[in-house]
Amino acid sequence: VSKCSERAIRDWRREKFSMSLTAVRALSARTRIPIPKDILIRDAYAHIAKASRMGAAATIKKYGCIPRDEKRRKERWRLWWESKGKFKKNKILESESVHRPRKGVELAEFIGIMMGDGGISKYQAVITLHHIDDLEYAAFVTRLIEKLFKVTPSVYHSPGNSVNDIVVSRKELVRYLHELGLPIGNKIKQQLDIPEWIKKDKKLSAACLRGLVDTDGCIFTHRYRVKCAWYAYKKLSFTSASEPLRESVYALLQKFGFHPRMTGKDVRLDRAGDMKRYFSEIGSHNPKHLRRYESTVG
Repeated sequence: VSKCSERAIRDWRREKFSMSLTAVRALSARTRIPIPKDILIRDAYAHIAKASRMGAAATIKKYGCIPRDEKRRKERWRLWWESKGKFKKNKILESESVHRPRKGVELAEFIGIMMGDGGISKYQAVITLHHIDDLEYAAFVTRLIEKLFKVTPSVYHSPGNSVNDIVVSRKELVRYLHELGLPIGNKIKQQLDIPEWIKKDKKLSAACLRGLVDTDGCIFTHRYRVKCAWYAYKKLSFTSASEPLRESVYALLQKFGFHPRMTGKDVRLDRAGDMKRYFSEIGSHNPKHLRRYESTVG
């Protein structure tokens, strides 16, 4: 009735803050308890004078006087900033460091994950995964980040979009990932591609491919009928709106001896033998993909 939170009511009960007269009347009506006759009713702005005196005292302590010329005050502040202020250490303004791991299999897989369901802005690296289907995989990604960069990411649940965002807010991490070949901003507009340092190494290529398929890939069952009999077998599809990335994935699959097929924005493996070899040689860290591949039904 009073349109106040429980915390506000608790603060009133502890006499931490004064109650508004509107709240007093609403609570009195709701509880049927009469308002005491000896309550003190103050003007809503009665605290302004005291607050003004405190503000003036703080300004005098800092500047030595009350500045009357706003233009002059700003000029003096700029002078202070250029001569002293910007040289003072401030933890809020300093970039926190991150561990820079050597180029290896785990880092290459993380780059694949970032190219699939991740992205970097000026200050953050974010990986977005389905909050139910990829819940187990999100735990793997979180552990991988902690192992690689020695930081604990934050996880934000967005029920409206059915996703979990795994976020690391470190400018140094963004700088490092950009140096490794990830674009800052819209990766599709920039037509991202697998970095050359990964393409040159077979083990790193396999790890990056695993990260890409674990995020932007899917395993599905193809069913067809011949005469009176039904047949079904599993297929793999990797989807991306980046043409260079699709072409690189297609080329890598060929390099590993698979028989990929390009259709629209998809790169697919259709053969049963290719599927068996993929999960044996490339593998997956996404339990969702493993369950779908191993299940007898789609």
